Amino acid sequence: MQSEPLGIILLSGSHDRAHFAFSLAAAAAALGRPVILFASNQGIRALCADWPALDGAALRAASLELGVRVLACETALKAEAISEADLLPEAEITGLASFLVAVGVGQITSI
Repeated sequence: MQSEPLGIILLSGSHDRAHFAFSLAAAAAALGRPVILFASNQGIRALCADWPALDGAALRAASLELGVRVLACETALKAEAISEADLLPEAEITGLASFLVAVGVGQITSI
């Protein structure tokens, strides 16, 4: 039986929230649960390849290795003046509706 997806909405660009979002994502993925992390507002910075606030971004890398799907909010990219080239190669640029479709009937939490 496949677990229902876990959707994580990351809205803050602070280290503690991004760290916790990736911790939660990695833990759920390690347990075999599909995870979709949607970064919006200042949380979009956590998907930038060179974001210094994650100090090495080991949890982010672990999340990606475990199959966490990362979605970057197109509107947030514009609002934060971040280009697609600044993002991790794994980041998919999309909108909230696509996130909701991906999570389906799974749980959603906001950090």
